[in-house]
Amino acid sequence: MDQQTARYDFDHARRGAGVLEDPFAPLIAKLQRIARLDDDDVRAIRAWPIRIQNVRGNGYLLRDGQMVRDCSLVLEGHAFRSKLTGVGQRQILSFHRRGDIVDLHHLELRAADHNVQALNEARIAWIPIDAIRATIDARPGIARALWRDTLIDGSIQREWILNVGRRDARTRIAHLLCELIYRREGPPPNEERRRFELPMSQEQIADATALTPVHVNRMLQHLEAEQLIARERRMFVVQDWDALCRVADFDPAYLHLD
Repeated sequence: MDQQTARYDFDHARRGAGVLEDPFAPLIAKLQRIARLDDDDVRAIRAWPIRIQNVRGNGYLLRDGQMVRDCSLVLEGHAFRSKLTGVGQRQILSFHRRGDIVDLHHLELRAADHNVQALNEARIAWIPIDAIRATIDARPGIARALWRDTLIDGSIQREWILNVGRRDARTRIAHLLCELIYRREGPPPNEERRRFELPMSQEQIADATALTPVHVNRMLQHLEAEQLIARERRMFVVQDWDALCRVADFDPAYLHLD
């Protein structure tokens, strides 16, 4: 895993004297969608020291039982949380994308109770917990935004429990597709944005929906036959968004994005 410590001079970059990219831009944009941040809040977030790490697909960011000193911010790629049964069967608990801090709960819970892995090749920024806590103490606007983000994470977890526990296989798969599209694109995806690459394998979808890979493939074929989606390997096209949402029993209210 490649690592580098990074600090950014944003004023220098904005003047055009450099080609630095703001690694906090996706996080700030996400928080501004769900809460109110003023200019001082944004500057405080950008002042966080970060250590950047490139992680291979399936590489661990965090292992169950590990003591945690840093929170992980996804800069590129995707990550997922999971737990294992006593006999090694995996349940994927959530998927995370660019701009997500995967483990804000570790601001208070220092020992990990689950695994976090890169879904595919990912670029991760590690932010010291002490730096985030100091900012929260000084900036109530940031504290509210991060707390709201954590509450939304809990809302998504509740929907996932319902999805796995009470929906049939076809509905589970359709619901997961709707959530992934909605979280990435927002409401409702237009014609151009209905084509997307699904970053996870059928095995990973199976572990997220408590199905087998064979069953996942069969349900995707059913959705194709109903002309709700079209696919070529991991490239998907949503052919009828409204109908897919009906099949999925998908109500985006639990994402709290409006």
